[in-house]
Amino acid sequence: MENISVKILRAGAKLPTYGSAEAAGADLYACLDADVTILPGQTAFIPTGFAMAVPKGCAGLIYARSGMACKRDLAPANKVGVIDSDYRGEIIVALHNHGTEARVVSHQERIAQMIITPVLTPGYVIAESLDETDRGEGRFGSTGR
Repeated sequence: MENISVKILRAGAKLPTYGSAEAAGADLYACLDADVTILPGQTAFIPTGFAMAVPKGCAGLIYARSGMACKRDLAPANKVGVIDSDYRGEIIVALHNHGTEARVVSHQERIAQMIITPVLTPGYVIAESLDETDRGEGRFGSTGR
């Protein structure tokens, strides 16, 4: 894939980095003037200090970092954030504290991971019927455990 243009908006901003040679997600870093405390059940909007140009036909998907989510109870409030290819504002991660203890986020701490992925944008049309499948109208849990 081509390189992605990143515009630094704040002093101390850090470009996304990959934790290993074959990591799928690039780590995003907090760009803060001071530590941010996130109380249990609360959400804080954590700036990264940069904007970027996601390629047309793609989206940037923001996911939790597994260690931060499992060990510190901090994960994106919207579960998966979506950066559209036409968005040029600062990348901000809404971190939610799912735990029972206050958590502190510090400057240049890894707060989330981002995957750039192709996106399909089909049109939607009204249909009188849909093709049949084995599952049919089976809802939650209909395929078993």
